[in-house]
Amino acid sequence: MSGPRLVFLGTPSVACPFLETLASAGFGVAGVIAQPDRPVGRGMKMCCPPVKNSALALDLPVFQPASGAELRAAVAELKPDLGVVVAYGRLIKKEVLALPSLGFINLHFSLLPKYRGAAPVQWTLLNGEKETGVTVFRLDEGMDTGPVVASARTPVDPAEDAPALFARLTELGRGLLVSAVRDIAEGRASPVPQAGEPSQAPKIKPALSFLSPSMTVAEAFNRVRGLACGPRARFVTPGGLTVQVTRASRPAGTPAGGTPGSVVRVEAGRGFFVRFSDGSLFFEELKPEGRKAVGAADFLNGARLGPGDALLAAPPAGEGLEK
Repeated sequence: MSGPRLVFLGTPSVACPFLETLASAGFGVAGVIAQPDRPVGRGMKMCCPPVKNSALALDLPVFQPASGAELRAAVAELKPDLGVVVAYGRLIKKEVLALPSLGFINLHFSLLPKYRGAAPVQWTLLNGEKETGVTVFRLDEGMDTGPVVASARTPVDPAEDAPALFARLTELGRGLLVSAVRDIAEGRASPVPQAGEPSQAPKIKPALSFLSPSMTVAEAFNRVRGLACGPRARFVTPGGLTVQVTRASRPAGTPAGGTPGSVVRVEAGRGFFVRFSDGSLFFEELKPEGRKAVGAADFLNGARLGPGDALLAAPPAGEGLEK
């Protein structure tokens, strides 16, 4: 092992490749800190965070502090030179930030100061951004406000959804993080204050997932791809059934006409077009509430709907349009 002694803080699956990369790069990872196990699903079965499983597979000690005091004790026990954070899910207070001699750094899935917060990838897609990237920055007590150590840019594909963009940003960020750790350890890093207009990327509320007939095609499609990691984009039928849109596309030459919210044209075995305020979006796969995902054309057959029939009702009161 070489380089600084690290403590890694992360919780969800998106953080796992970064832990594995740091370990394989030969850094001394003294330990891993993740959120506590939590009950999930209808059965409320206790489930450990993915980073915990990765750490155990690497034979690394794992800590799961439930309070700020426990977090401080865990970091103090590990005596790291540098803390590395990727999607830990909790703000770290000043008394903990001061423990490692080299401080803490965080890898964030946007070009800071754009999209500070819990859901940068989702908001990048919801807003139809054409470019994004990853940023390594020094942690302070603010929400993603510390000075930038390194960043890397990449264009956003117009059809890219959240899982695909997460995967690309992960690959982009792994090398950037390793380089940043080495630069900090060898005294070459020169963090600079964040520059530009800040924007926020708060946690996605379920109400944001509802599609409305009054949306533009771009708004509806961005909602489908931006929320592909959950909560998925969904609509309510005139009969009151909630249906998730698990796959959609914007092919060239979409059909004209139709009333917003109605089925415009069906393509057997492939799906169907739904009219929005300025054009049509092609639904390919749907998941009715409480059921398995099915091909969109099969859903339409089961619902006994066809061209001209209303499909999307207005979202429930207070849902669907707030940001």
